[in-house]
Amino acid sequence: MLKAVILTLNEAPHIAACIESVQWADGVLVFDSFSTDATVVLARQAGAEVIQHPFENYAQQRNAALDVVAADWVFFVDADERATPELAQEIRQVVATDEKVGWWVPRHNYIFGHRMRGAGWWPDHQLRLLRHGRARYERAVHEVAVLDGKEGYLQAPMIHYNYDTLQDFLKKQQRYINYDVKVLVEKGEKSRFYTPYRQALRHFWWRFITLNGWRDGVYGVLLSGLMAYYEMVKYGRVRRIYQSQARTT
Repeated sequence: MLKAVILTLNEAPHIAACIESVQWADGVLVFDSFSTDATVVLARQAGAEVIQHPFENYAQQRNAALDVVAADWVFFVDADERATPELAQEIRQVVATDEKVGWWVPRHNYIFGHRMRGAGWWPDHQLRLLRHGRARYERAVHEVAVLDGKEGYLQAPMIHYNYDTLQDFLKKQQRYINYDVKVLVEKGEKSRFYTPYRQALRHFWWRFITLNGWRDGVYGVLLSGLMAYYEMVKYGRVRRIYQSQARTT
């Protein structure tokens, strides 16, 4: 048995279409963090099972879903993602014939209405198809699944409607920066006066050249530049934290 699991919090605009894209699974579980919009009602109307669980962090939420789901295989899908028919066929094939315990799925990311072809947003593999009991998630943000067994890579992609507007992008990056700064400080990462600028240049080169951001034209320039800017902000904030600590010691 294979179940699709969708983590949600106020995903009313997306949930019905997401559930429809995974109806080929043996069951669909919406694991909700007490949404205050119509997410739960729409999910039940679409035929999904709904369980509500308080959100602590992304890894904990996925592990909590794994603890309650009854299936041999779990396919995690975010509400703003869609499984394609080609992906459904490939998943059905590998779970029936292959001994691997986890599978990475490529994603087509749509940002500002544009399907990205580089800059780190393609192929953007995500480890989402898991044999039940053989995987646990770690790390609070940008969570990673740790497998007890071998992994593989699927060829058919899923669709990810990532950021509709620039405002959506900027809002989410601010949340990521807060977490990343905390991690860097806890690891003892140092930031000298030139570090933010050096990191920004390196990050732009990495996304635009190494990760083929140039293939996306103006979108590649814009998004590589924005991500480089946030690298500069991140390391600048780390530097200010250490300066503040030095003044108080």
